[in-house]
Amino acid sequence: MTTFIGFSTIGRNKKFTLVDFELIKQDLLNAFNIRQGQLPGRPEYGTRLWDFVFENLNQATEQGILEEVQRVAGGDPRIYLQSVNVYPQDNGLLLELTIQVIPTNNAEILSIFFDQIQRNATYI
Repeated sequence: MTTFIGFSTIGRNKKFTLVDFELIKQDLLNAFNIRQGQLPGRPEYGTRLWDFVFENLNQATEQGILEEVQRVAGGDPRIYLQSVNVYPQDNGLLLELTIQVIPTNNAEILSIFFDQIQRNATYI
């Protein structure tokens, strides 16, 4: 039974409908690709993670990243964030998120790469 229904035109030619976990993944990626304050009428939507991508990864920066990921994921009532791992990568930052879709008990690991050069976040 489908619980969540939405659509996306990104990377699709004909079938734009997304359901359940695919929709949640796309919505989460959208939130990570929008800088906080850039969506008209919703200044709290988006993320400040892009400010951390250009910083040296030390304990304070990593703590700021973890808090920001928790804030963004906490804005979506369909998911529960179980864990976050942060890895510096060439030209960016890699986040591994373990999320659980509510009300199920199924957990999924998502790897999101924040690319400094392209200035976008993508799933890998």
